[in-house]
Amino acid sequence: MNMPAAAQAFALAPWMTEQLALVEQALGQALHADGPAGLGQAMRYAVQGGGKRLRPLLVLAACQAVGGQLPAALRAACAVELIHAYSLVHDDMPCMDNDVLRRGKPTVHVQFGQAQALLAGDALQALAFELLTPEQGVDVAVQARLCRLLALAAGAQGMAGGQAIDLANVGCPLDEAQLRHMHSLKTGALLQASVAMGAACGPASAQAAQALAQYGACIGLAFQVVDDILDVTQDSATLGKTAGKDAAQDKPTYVALMGLAGARAHADELLAQAQAHLVASGLADTRALAALADMVVRRTH
Repeated sequence: MNMPAAAQAFALAPWMTEQLALVEQALGQALHADGPAGLGQAMRYAVQGGGKRLRPLLVLAACQAVGGQLPAALRAACAVELIHAYSLVHDDMPCMDNDVLRRGKPTVHVQFGQAQALLAGDALQALAFELLTPEQGVDVAVQARLCRLLALAAGAQGMAGGQAIDLANVGCPLDEAQLRHMHSLKTGALLQASVAMGAACGPASAQAAQALAQYGACIGLAFQVVDDILDVTQDSATLGKTAGKDAAQDKPTYVALMGLAGARAHADELLAQAQAHLVASGLADTRALAALADMVVRRTH
């Protein structure tokens, strides 16, 4: 499928370079290597040195689309990335997915031990909400909104709940509705929240906020569909994580349910829906969001 003309005209690479420089600088300032008993080193290891930073980019792109405040959005971008990083640390542990490779390097529990990995994840989660609540510089009403959005996306009705469903259904076939529900929580909730948090940093209309929420839902699901595709079409070196582990663990996936061609067609359909929601938002400049949606579906790792 073709991107909308606005997305085609947008130079994503230089925009990403500029935004990622802001995010990496802010994360570096927030993560202190001198934490007690080596905890700071484990936290930095979990966050730095890799990752797509898609969630922070979605925050910043949504903020840009609504003409929001960058200081609040940058804090939100870092906070959502810390939640994502903590979830990966815990997800990789032996009691969960038991993986040894993440972002092309040993997982945190392999590098630092299970106890330190558990604590690093806990500390990253706490730091996320600390970043969202500065003593000055961000309106307290905005702080509260951002905290609520992130907490809902990360908790039992979001990411953690989706992970629980995933673990409970190893070896169990799921239909499309059940699979969509699981991944809308496990993966989609945090991606959708990233868009909502960016929009909450500015004066978004009800129409725009609703359209962006629907865009975020489509992108969240599309990301997981593509993840399932890549798990069976790419090798571990390309992915930076263990390839084929879903099939090896007999987990329900879109490829298992729809076949490879069907999963690819579904990802394209979700991309088209996401782009349509951006048009429906009525916002003047959604080019970054449109380009990020295309990147999600066209990525190779």
